[in-house]
Amino acid sequence: MDISILLEYGWVLLLLIALEGLLAADNALVLAIMVKHLPEEERRKALFYGLAGAFVFRFVSLFVISFLVDVWQVQALGAVYLLFIAINHIVRKLIMKKVDDEVVEEKPKKKSGFWLTVFKVELADIAFAVDSILAAVALAMTLPNTNLPNIGGMDGGKFLVIFAGGLIGVIIMRYAANMFVKLLHARPGLELAAFAIVGWVGVKLVVLTLSHPDIAIISYEFAHSTLWKLIFYTVLIGIAAAGWFLSKDKESVENETPTA
Repeated sequence: MDISILLEYGWVLLLLIALEGLLAADNALVLAIMVKHLPEEERRKALFYGLAGAFVFRFVSLFVISFLVDVWQVQALGAVYLLFIAINHIVRKLIMKKVDDEVVEEKPKKKSGFWLTVFKVELADIAFAVDSILAAVALAMTLPNTNLPNIGGMDGGKFLVIFAGGLIGVIIMRYAANMFVKLLHARPGLELAAFAIVGWVGVKLVVLTLSHPDIAIISYEFAHSTLWKLIFYTVLIGIAAAGWFLSKDKESVENETPTA
């Protein structure tokens, strides 16, 4: 395999690991909140079932999407979905958080039993898997094809790099989530940046959809060109950098806060 192709695949894999890490930390935090009312032993079992479900749903999602990835209607739906979850999360985080907190305080929810909690965790896993795989597929779509045999309906190299990113995401959710949660706590802007990246990946799917031969609003050559790749990754890195540098470390803020 050509060295330039290996470098491009390696770069995308690193991006997927970083994005999966941030999303997995957010997902792990959600799952922890969902099971916190259970006794410790049941909590561990519920999280174990959740992690097993996360792995299965990611693989199934990838395998299904691999057959449909070149259908422009599926690309369009994926783009709309990624843009929706990105915008919805950012709006709720920036504007509606106080309202949500007040609603939670006013209307405490009845605690679910063990199996109902497991069921809710698995439903959350399905949503997380779709989010993760759609974002990964959109990132990998413009990678060059390899000489590996197809897996599902996708080039073997693309399938493997997406699967590796998803698998690493599950591992992070299990073993490194606390580290990423601490990072998100220290740099809260990274969470917004992660979902802004998801939205930007949705824009990439929009470009791919509009360049599909059946639509041809944007030229196919541009959507797969080096120029568009350069624009896409430059903006992506810019979003990540902004999330890091514009999110002041909470410890620094606390140290700067004058004491009475």
